Amino acid sequence: MNLASIIDQHPDAAPAIISRGIVTDYRMLREQVEAFRGSLTELGVHKGDRVALLCGNGTAFVVAYLATVGLGAIAVPLNPLSPTPELQRELEVVDPSVVVVEASAVFTFGGVSRRELGSLRHIVVTDEKSAAQLKGDAEIHSFDALLAGPASPCVPVDPDHPAVLIFTSGTAGASRAATLSHGNLLANLDQSNSTSDHIKQGDVVFGVLPMFHIFGLNVVLGVTLLAGACVVLVQRFDPITAVETIAERNITIFPGAPALWVAMSLLEGIPADAFASIRLALTGAARMPDEATDRLLTKFGVQLREGYGLTEAAPVVTSSVGVEARRGSVGKAVDGVDVRVVDETGNDVLVGDSGEVWVKGPNVFVGYWNDPDATARVLDEDGWLHTGDIGTIDADGYLYLLDRAKDLIIVSGFNVFPAEVEEVLMKHPAVFEAGVVGVPHPQTGEAVRAFVVLSPGAVADEDTLIDHCHDYIARYKCPSKVLIVPELPHNQFGKLLRRAL
Repeated sequence: MNLASIIDQHPDAAPAIISRGIVTDYRMLREQVEAFRGSLTELGVHKGDRVALLCGNGTAFVVAYLATVGLGAIAVPLNPLSPTPELQRELEVVDPSVVVVEASAVFTFGGVSRRELGSLRHIVVTDEKSAAQLKGDAEIHSFDALLAGPASPCVPVDPDHPAVLIFTSGTAGASRAATLSHGNLLANLDQSNSTSDHIKQGDVVFGVLPMFHIFGLNVVLGVTLLAGACVVLVQRFDPITAVETIAERNITIFPGAPALWVAMSLLEGIPADAFASIRLALTGAARMPDEATDRLLTKFGVQLREGYGLTEAAPVVTSSVGVEARRGSVGKAVDGVDVRVVDETGNDVLVGDSGEVWVKGPNVFVGYWNDPDATARVLDEDGWLHTGDIGTIDADGYLYLLDRAKDLIIVSGFNVFPAEVEEVLMKHPAVFEAGVVGVPHPQTGEAVRAFVVLSPGAVADEDTLIDHCHDYIARYKCPSKVLIVPELPHNQFGKLLRRAL
């Protein structure tokens, strides 16, 4: 078994990837992956070594990803636009032996202290002009040069062998690296294909969801390549450009986070048949606003299919593809996934009652990288993943999500844990205390709002504190609004009453 073998059986001339106008067919993709894998072997990369990918949606990411997992090494997709302190923390956790860096990430990666990365030996740059900015102890290599390496086949691995580390702040609180095995990811590919309608050879998939996110990595890229279909890789979303791409490339599958679909639903002056080629419009990762769903159907005839998943489940748990869509529901569990809704004692609630959603199946992750305590808090001895999400299941097996047991904020499908943002705000010398909550937002689902108490005599305004956050964490985690308040609400034990905010 090896996840990278999903590209092996498709016709040579079938298009696999379209990126920046360049078409890569399956024969060419296999050759590039095999050569890059051979080059990694020559660099001394072995089974279990980590290869960090600081790349956006493009051919370089796909080749490096498949080459890495095909070697039995572990791919670590990271947000190339993350600020340096965040990259520093994540790289220290995974301690990679190789980092692949695209041009957009060179500046922030250049600020990372490599002395704290004991295993880092090689840096691969997709743009040779970037090499001069990254000189140091590690050897610098050109991505194109590594494409000339000796062809190397996939290395067989056990199903539980780690394939990918994905950073998430979902069920465990502060950001941790979820370990997904070859068996986890392949199982979820099969589970996603268990619906009566799914991606097939000949489909063209719009690939704008970032591949450092599990939705983009396994639902968009993985399912597409398994099917022998074609993915059009897009670096940044723009509604008008997306409509043009749908027509130009005859897009048939369009997966998108709710924020993307909200933007599409607000388009004016677009022909009613602009989405006519799309047979599957998919969404997940956050709650889709009902009014936007209605606009898409009324204006463009788009029937949006909502699903539910999480990084720790690789990610798909439920889907409304192939079943009757029910308003407010995220669909039914896909084949091979068990879903329970339980009370505080772990017993199943009555049909229609609310409780915590638990998930079990071969797609459920191995655990958090080098963090057994955090793993034990969300994965019990019987293999049930405690999601921290509150929901109900009706008599027909449809899941409805109501709330989250924890304080997680979801911005455009990305998880934001309030404690992380509060910690960054507290780094500012003027801040005495901070409290962070999520608030509804028409485009992104939720937005981050901070309440700040300043230290006695200190002065700081909203813009100063937001700019401070931009220096430490990704932009989607930063508050869009900061309110300066005289005090924050606490209970009798001094704990912040977040619900009061």
